[in-house]
Amino acid sequence: MKRSAEIEALEQRLGHRFDRPDLLRRALTHSSMSGPGREDNQRLEFLGDRVLGLVMAEALLGEDRKASEGQLAPRFNALVRKEACAEVARDVDIGAALKLGRSEMMSGGRRKQALLGDAMEAVIAAVYLDGGFEVAREMILRLWGDRVSTVQQDARDPKTSLQEWAQARGMTPPAYVETARSGPDHAPVFTIEVRLASGQKADATAGSKRKAEQEAAAALLAQVSENG
Repeated sequence: MKRSAEIEALEQRLGHRFDRPDLLRRALTHSSMSGPGREDNQRLEFLGDRVLGLVMAEALLGEDRKASEGQLAPRFNALVRKEACAEVARDVDIGAALKLGRSEMMSGGRRKQALLGDAMEAVIAAVYLDGGFEVAREMILRLWGDRVSTVQQDARDPKTSLQEWAQARGMTPPAYVETARSGPDHAPVFTIEVRLASGQKADATAGSKRKAEQEAAAALLAQVSENG
């Protein structure tokens, strides 16, 4: 299968040339572009999340051989959460190669954190399926770089951090509200909005309420940090 220039350029940035470039194309295809004969990247995203998790768990154990599970868990969460995946996706400019429907393209989909994070996970799965675990592991560690060694030693759960941020400013604890639910009963998708007494808010969508709450809290933390 002939490669496009953008696929070849992304392969160079990833440091992996695919034997099956169709895997990379699928990893870059958002659901807004899926259709008969064109699979989207959601199944690959599911797999990539697990591959990333295993690599990071192993890397953290090797990085700090004395850390307890309670110390390792928040560091792990900081490295695998959607924001971290989106940051790495921006580093290798995955957005430039995303296959998006017109509505997503017009709404700035190439820059959306959720889309970039999902695509990064899908690309990890594509590399894993194309080259095996060791190849995927090498790419992940190279792209994440010194994030593993510099992840905050006291990295905390985003919900805990947001609550502490609010309490330090005399605010009531953040409120979490389920604003939407979709998908089949066996695989629901939740959208959660987190609100501060100040009126600031953010939302996130995930396959569990807990994950959606975590991602919404992380998004709001990033927002209030930018605003000082």
